[in-house]
Amino acid sequence: MAEELGKIEKPDAEKFSKGRKLFFVPLIFSPPEPEGDFDEKIRKYWNEVEAHVTNLESRLGSIKRIYHELVPVGGEQGGQVIEELNSASYKIVSSMIERGAEVQPIEDAELLTEFMDWSRCLAVGLQNPAVLTKVYESYTEVRSKRNADIAKKLDESLKDHDIGILLMREGHQVRFPSDIEVFYVAPPALDEIKRWFRTRDEEQETLTEQESKE
Repeated sequence: MAEELGKIEKPDAEKFSKGRKLFFVPLIFSPPEPEGDFDEKIRKYWNEVEAHVTNLESRLGSIKRIYHELVPVGGEQGGQVIEELNSASYKIVSSMIERGAEVQPIEDAELLTEFMDWSRCLAVGLQNPAVLTKVYESYTEVRSKRNADIAKKLDESLKDHDIGILLMREGHQVRFPSDIEVFYVAPPALDEIKRWFRTRDEEQETLTEQESKE
């Protein structure tokens, strides 16, 4: 059961004093050239995430394990990969590392690259129905294997009474082990970012429709 921070009362530390815990943080990437006020919104989001996670740690204990989507290595090398992937999430992760937390590999390199390649194939806009079906079936198969492997790695590395943090995009469909208490970190800025994306997509769709009529 996930507790959604920012939309519930402060958690009772005694209620969650035992067992494994995982703080789930929706991972958001900032484009190389942010449009409009998106850059400001993304900074606000990560600042709120850091504040909420700090609040959780003060009540439940310090984070020991760091998991980050798209990172198949751990330790110092894992931290370097996170820094290259997303400087915003690395800012939070680096402070945890300084306090003794360790980056754990959450991905299998082969499954990850296969998943990304099939995703790219779907993104190009395939025209042949037979080819599209084959590609989608392959994508679905590797997605299931990747999700199962992520859950397995979490289960094996998050020890009894450990607290971990997972930074991963929403809609992942990973089934977390049932004995792990998951805290969903959802600060108000997350809704602002989602609205920003919806507005941008609607504007682009309207523009495309207008161009098609010309």
